[in-house]
Amino acid sequence: MSAGERKYAVGFIGVGKMGLPMATRVATHGYPLHAYDASAAALAAIRAVSGVTASASLAEIGRDCEAVILMLPDSAVVKKVLFGDKNGLAAHLKQGSVVIDMSSSNPSVTRELGPRLQAAGVDFIDAPVSGGVKRAVDGSLAIMAGGEPAVIARVKPLFLTMGKSIVETGMLGSGHAMKALNNYVSAAGLLAACEALKVGADFGIAPDKIVAVLNASTGKNNSTENKLMQFIVPGSFNSGFSLGLMKKDINIATDLAQSLGSDTLLGEVLLKSWADAEAKFGGAADHTEIYRMLERNAGGGNK
Repeated sequence: MSAGERKYAVGFIGVGKMGLPMATRVATHGYPLHAYDASAAALAAIRAVSGVTASASLAEIGRDCEAVILMLPDSAVVKKVLFGDKNGLAAHLKQGSVVIDMSSSNPSVTRELGPRLQAAGVDFIDAPVSGGVKRAVDGSLAIMAGGEPAVIARVKPLFLTMGKSIVETGMLGSGHAMKALNNYVSAAGLLAACEALKVGADFGIAPDKIVAVLNASTGKNNSTENKLMQFIVPGSFNSGFSLGLMKKDINIATDLAQSLGSDTLLGEVLLKSWADAEAKFGGAADHTEIYRMLERNAGGGNK
């Protein structure tokens, strides 16, 4: 934060695996931070961060903060937090405040919520992130911001505490659309990389050689660079992003395409692959465990 910049109070709702390091970044850059989470353990973790107040309710967040960041599992939870009952956040927000949904939400729901907040004198933008826990910790997340340019400009210094690349994507909901589309592409790249790794290893090529060739060639992608040797080859499967969340984002992307009459030739394959993996391993499993589907299905059946 630059000298002379006004340090307004920021609310942060959802301080879990991604929210905790993001909220920590905001607080360590001098913003008075008020955190709320339904989990007592999550609140205990954020209390340990200097400059953070653990709020007892959504109402406190609304009364105390000029900007409120949401980092929640999905649109259903976002909607419930905002408008669920008389104790929902929207009923307590100050006029002129801004709500920033950094969750991986459904863009159609985001566009529905915007006018409801605007009618109460509250600005609303969507700004989901990409980069995982590692980049949340070091403040190098990619942030996709949708909504009014003037509102985005107002909170850009706040974004820069958490992210290195801020891309304004257009109208409200466009950030959430791009997050889903980005993860659609990421899921396709991961599945292809896992299949290449498995086939190459079955042929007798050492995994490190397979990855080295991919990364020196046109097959290089985020998964070949940052997931194969780090989480899949050693069998740790602990990248920090869940299989269920990946499936959710693929589903949002394919639903969006369908609603627009656009074709996604890989959509059904990706949805089935992640749905099958979720059924086998559970939604909380790491998304890199998609590789285990190939191991279990080798030879035409489960081992």
